[in-house]
Amino acid sequence: MADARTDEEKPVERNRHPDFNTVQASRPDWSSNEWHYTKTKDPTWKWGQGANDGGESLKKNHIEIDPYEEGRPPAANYKLLISGIIPRPIGFISTVSKDGTSMNLAPMSYTQVVNHDPPVFCIGFSSSLENAKDSLRNLCESKECTINIISEHFVEAANATSINAPYGVSEWALTGLHPAPTNTVKAPRVAESIFSIEGKLLETREFESRARPGVKTGVLAIVEGTHFWVREDAINEEKSQIDPAVLKPISRLGGITFCRNTEGFEIPRPDYKKTMESSEEARNLAEPKA
Repeated sequence: MADARTDEEKPVERNRHPDFNTVQASRPDWSSNEWHYTKTKDPTWKWGQGANDGGESLKKNHIEIDPYEEGRPPAANYKLLISGIIPRPIGFISTVSKDGTSMNLAPMSYTQVVNHDPPVFCIGFSSSLENAKDSLRNLCESKECTINIISEHFVEAANATSINAPYGVSEWALTGLHPAPTNTVKAPRVAESIFSIEGKLLETREFESRARPGVKTGVLAIVEGTHFWVREDAINEEKSQIDPAVLKPISRLGGITFCRNTEGFEIPRPDYKKTMESSEEARNLAEPKA
């Protein structure tokens, strides 16, 4: 199974560097930037102003792309989407086989929270159910998983779990990460992870290729969160907010590029009634939707 998946990965060619170690050695060392807030790009923005670039973005033309145009390989759409839908949160998924004999741990950048009551998450897998990757296979069999958030202090180990090891080989042992007990599922959480979510599978949906009719190419798993774990120094007293300065989450960009979150800015959500009362510009601009 591992060999078949390796063949499927060849057209993707994520790593564009023939000698990555040499490239890495030429780059600056990891910086110790601490989380901090900045102003917005244009704190003086006014209603009706539009973009904050003075109209520069409107001077550029756009290129149309038909995802199914003749000769366009599916890998081109994959590269386009993962380089344009960024940054993406990474679900570090822990699963256990139905018989409990095999544990798997893998990073999934097609992961997102989609509801809070109940807590619901979606996880995308780039494989069919028939040729399921280890995490999907375990999830479908056991109906359980644990979603862990990756932070700066174990990013190398987390990435190492993406190795195409045969089914049954433990990523935990290969990387040195530590399994920790859970409450409502059998899949362990990652002890190094600051935030973990226990979850149970609600349903899956399989997708068929448009370019190759009849070929199944992906699976969407919908998971309900059943229990949370947050490291004690990262959560507030109300147990309702996680400190980004402690979480230091890692996200995915395109190819083999990851992203740190070292700064943020705040923008209050406007209230229509108050805005109409206080801003003449907004009152003059307000009109019915076409």
